[in-house]
Amino acid sequence: MTAPDVPYTHPAALPWPQAARPDWPPHMRVALAFVEHRVNLWLRFGKPEREVVLDRWRRVAVFAPGSVCCRVKWIVNDRGTARWQLMVLQAPMAFDDARRVIGVTPGARILVLADGEQQVKAVLALVDAIEASGMDASTAAIAYWHTVGSRLAARLPLPAYTAEQHAAYLARGGLQ
Repeated sequence: MTAPDVPYTHPAALPWPQAARPDWPPHMRVALAFVEHRVNLWLRFGKPEREVVLDRWRRVAVFAPGSVCCRVKWIVNDRGTARWQLMVLQAPMAFDDARRVIGVTPGARILVLADGEQQVKAVLALVDAIEASGMDASTAAIAYWHTVGSRLAARLPLPAYTAEQHAAYLARGGLQ
């Protein structure tokens, strides 16, 4: 038996019906929660495309690919604060590498990871300084957030973000 004389078409080249078209690249979904005196997962900055309220305590923020946000996690137990964590995350673009992060689907690029009260407060002070100078922290240069993450890991002083750096980053984006 021989194969019919039909040319082979790769499945990726086949047209998808509009209703069945997958959401590609997938949007990043960040789980947020608040239980008084126990758990507080909240966004410090970021512009979600939409928020879905699941119940009184939980909601999900949905971010477009390439968007940047900052999630702060504060967990307490009967003996006091158990965990402080701050993550500056970037929603992955198509074919980007993404790390698995609890509460973030399908994953994210971790730009800054601050663990512990002192590190979290230091990064929050940087975010406050950026916003006090009239800039949106979610539009700050990705390279700046990588530098902050590297300096946190090395326990070095954190750099300030200037208006000149921001203007150069925005001008670079306009050239691409």
